[in-house]
Amino acid sequence: MTRNIRIRRIAAIGTALTAVSVLAAGCATSTDSDSSADVELSGEIIWADYGGPTNESRQIAYFDGFYEETGVDVISASIEDAIYQSMLEGEPGDYDIWQSSVAEVLLSTDNLLTIPEESQGDLLPEDVQDYYIGGFVFGEAQGWLTETYPDGGPQDWADFFDTEAFPGKRAWPGAPGSFDASYEIALLADGVAPEDLYPLDLERAEAKLDTIRDDLVFYQSYPEVQQLLTSGSAAIAVTVTGQFQALINAGEDVTIQWNEAFAIPSGFVAQSDVENEAEVLALAAWINDPENQAVFTERTGYGPVNSEVFDYLPEDVAANLVNSPEHADQVLYWDNVYRGENYDTLVESYTAWLAG
Repeated sequence: MTRNIRIRRIAAIGTALTAVSVLAAGCATSTDSDSSADVELSGEIIWADYGGPTNESRQIAYFDGFYEETGVDVISASIEDAIYQSMLEGEPGDYDIWQSSVAEVLLSTDNLLTIPEESQGDLLPEDVQDYYIGGFVFGEAQGWLTETYPDGGPQDWADFFDTEAFPGKRAWPGAPGSFDASYEIALLADGVAPEDLYPLDLERAEAKLDTIRDDLVFYQSYPEVQQLLTSGSAAIAVTVTGQFQALINAGEDVTIQWNEAFAIPSGFVAQSDVENEAEVLALAAWINDPENQAVFTERTGYGPVNSEVFDYLPEDVAANLVNSPEHADQVLYWDNVYRGENYDTLVESYTAWLAG
């Protein structure tokens, strides 16, 4: 680590600690306000996410360096829905920081820790910037091995449903809770304009999905997609774009169709009364550092939330990020408020459709 980078990173952590000190001073008496200005970092942070290669990339890009700089150990845990959902409601739980969708954050802001502006991702939606730690943007798109369609593959979701022009099986989300953009994709393919998607017409979407049900290969976990494509069991896949990036990293020639792909912000939050607030805010500053975030971005193919990260990325890496400036006129965004308010209905409907 060069001296100027080290100084900048220490300064970022110092900014986070200053924010904690200011909060403490606001509640302090005249005799103890001076002591609150010096905050010592120690202990550990329990971080909950979905594990796998993405967590490994966080360890390399963020956690290892944070421990070396501060002595604070970030302990990764496998996230459990029941635990984090009760924590969103303000109940005590096992995590200091955990992954949550934008919709969940919007419905739970009263119970979440506010992050200093210096540590916020400027590429996140404004209504969640105050709460997200270590945000990222993943894509939901269709992709294929380039050799599958040497003359060019589908150009939009209508083409995806055209199995005569683009023959072959389609890898498709098969887990009820991972319906992802299934309904939006079907409606776009059926001629609904992006601005008219919400509220989702579930009956119409399912009718459209029924037209290619026999051509769908359902996967239960994202990594299955890589095997389905490389084995030839599926010609095209709809999945999170990190799976396509993993194939690219392994040397495969993959085409990702960015037209009508969905850019989906996500990230991590902490409870407003988290006990190790100083350590949590210091980690938030560390993760928002553009050089640290560039390491994570390059390893995973997930888009950054700090716009400065693009200054540290090779052009070929930036080109395969869903929130790259060059895709700005192609990608779409979910209505997170609608999806949050109707989540149970969406899961129940998709579960019933999968059962056929």
